[in-house]
Amino acid sequence: MKLIFKLLLGVIVGVLVGLFAPTELIRLLVTVKGVFGQFLSFIVPLIILFYVTSGIGNMHQDSGHLLGVVLVLAYLSTLAASFLAYLTAANIIPEVIAPVIASNTSKVVEILPLGTLALTPAMKIETALVLAFIFGVGISATRGDSNQSSVLQKAVDQGKQIIKLLLIYVVIPLLPVYICCVFAEMGATGTVFRTLHTFVWILAMAICLHWLWLLLIFCIAGGLTGRNPFRLLRTMLPSYVAALGTLSSAATIPVTIDCAHRLRVNRHVVDFSIPLCATIHISGSAITLTTCTIAVYWLTFGSLPTSAQFTPFLLALGVTLVAAPGTPGGGVMAALGLLSSMMGFGDSALAMMIALYLAQDGFGTACNVTGDGAIAILTDTVAQYRGTDQREGAD
Repeated sequence: MKLIFKLLLGVIVGVLVGLFAPTELIRLLVTVKGVFGQFLSFIVPLIILFYVTSGIGNMHQDSGHLLGVVLVLAYLSTLAASFLAYLTAANIIPEVIAPVIASNTSKVVEILPLGTLALTPAMKIETALVLAFIFGVGISATRGDSNQSSVLQKAVDQGKQIIKLLLIYVVIPLLPVYICCVFAEMGATGTVFRTLHTFVWILAMAICLHWLWLLLIFCIAGGLTGRNPFRLLRTMLPSYVAALGTLSSAATIPVTIDCAHRLRVNRHVVDFSIPLCATIHISGSAITLTTCTIAVYWLTFGSLPTSAQFTPFLLALGVTLVAAPGTPGGGVMAALGLLSSMMGFGDSALAMMIALYLAQDGFGTACNVTGDGAIAILTDTVAQYRGTDQREGAD
């Protein structure tokens, strides 16, 4: 909540500075924005490489086919939520943003930075993602065969910890400054008011889509088990409220497990699937990222991305979010590389994505963990169907 307050303060200060400050100060802030943007672009491949490799490599193999079931259900849920958001946003956002752009006809002024920093990333985003899967799957598959995989796993985990510390102590604290610089540039160039007007609509739309998706997935779970989906959803509400306050799926795991036990799901399934889903089931975050991407793309390019362009982005996004950093804004940090490489977003567009995402981070996380209860129900149903359910842990 402190971070959200600082981000809002950064937006306000940035707008005021952009409207009233002298040009040289604006140029200085634009320069800071460019340097920090280059730094973000540099560390994004490292985030993907270490987090995704570590997440896949640490997956447990002792639960047999249940691991595959949870992985498939979580990915399908995240992907379906993304497409729901895409179809909704693609039809609503042009109607919302077009009048705002038409009413804001102020001349856009270009602000040049004092200098630039050319910081080349160690690898491309696509390269980092492919390497992460090769090493992650390799570590998981050879864990019991040799000591080499454990050495590599330790190296990856240590790299993940270094990147996590970098996010916590450098990137996250500097985000309000970065957002302030971006909105100062918008204020000076004459695009700030249409952007702020759009923010309100997008945040409201994302939260509504969160609840629509929760209703859909619990209706599916309730329909397959012959139970009232609204009662199932009500049972998971304590987890939703806890996630709003913690902004962390991992921190909410104890509450989510307790709620899932009350759903009359096999305890073995709950104890295995809920902690795993806290990392890989990111439907709420996917909805937010999809909705915000459509809005920022429209603001940036004046049109919607084509389905041929956006579908590969959604498929890659669902995979990238599997091991998103467990820090505030971790989802959008993991997605920055895809946004720049596949959607063509520049520094200003990426900054708007960060601001939009973090403004609703608690609601996205709450949707993620609440939906974990439905995934647990569906996993338990599949396990019973296959005849592999060990009922000693069932309520």
